[in-house]
Amino acid sequence: MTLGQLGAFVFVARLGSVKAAARALGVSEPAVSQSLAQLRRHLGDPLLVRESDRMVLTEGGARLYGIASQMVALGAQAQRVVQSGGPERLHVVMDSSMYELVAGPLISLYSQRRIPVATSGVVQCAEVPLLLAGRLAEVALGPQPEGEGLLSRPVLRCRVVAVGALHGRRDTWLVDPSGTDPGSDAGRLLRLLRVPESRVRVYATQAAAWQAAAEGEGLAPAVAHLVLPHLRRGSLTVVETSVTPLEIRWYATTLPSAGRSPAAGSFVDFLTTPAATQVMRAPQDGIPKDRFRPAVHVSIWS
Repeated sequence: MTLGQLGAFVFVARLGSVKAAARALGVSEPAVSQSLAQLRRHLGDPLLVRESDRMVLTEGGARLYGIASQMVALGAQAQRVVQSGGPERLHVVMDSSMYELVAGPLISLYSQRRIPVATSGVVQCAEVPLLLAGRLAEVALGPQPEGEGLLSRPVLRCRVVAVGALHGRRDTWLVDPSGTDPGSDAGRLLRLLRVPESRVRVYATQAAAWQAAAEGEGLAPAVAHLVLPHLRRGSLTVVETSVTPLEIRWYATTLPSAGRSPAAGSFVDFLTTPAATQVMRAPQDGIPKDRFRPAVHVSIWS
């Protein structure tokens, strides 16, 4: 029985599928399935069985889950303690839209403090509590996730609007991968509008969704200040709906102060500074040359 096997079990149990666990852990689905199979053989219990479209715990799995969660968290903590003499590395997660549009300039600005940052790409809101509890991430930036034992600090107030071409289609919604996440801001907008899945098209990036909207293919959700350059150029226009503009907030979520690392606390404090706020509001403006530090480590989990 290894920490890797226990981690695979905990993530499948919490997220309900091998696919979701593999995405959150940044490994392949066969790797998760193999780890789970090895743990089942070792303990002599199925641990998880499929019911409808989800994996659910057996009685033995339910007894194991709490202990396994603690062991995975302690394993990550042990690794951090052993490696504490080396360079400090901070793991920050966010959804695909924020990663695409905000992460680069924001982390480049933070790198002047010379703390390497590893960021993840597509992370769904439901995965955040598990990643933080398991010490696989230290800060989550985006909508406030649901979950006990987490500390969320608001870092930016903004609005979500609908954008499209002046005479484009209005019956189809165009989203990036975050639009498939019910906990994301785009997912919340589609839910409030009661948009059926048949009227949603998913694009690889936010930029691709906005481009399709500019070509008249449909409407796209957008954070107002991030889409502003497109509105000024006239390639997109704001389209009124019954629920927009939708007021939202971005949060920095961590474990409580006693459980988070000093680097996580430092990053959250940085997010509330005027410089960080300016970058989050206008990432397309870049950062001053004298503040840029190119030596930033970025690893993408997908």
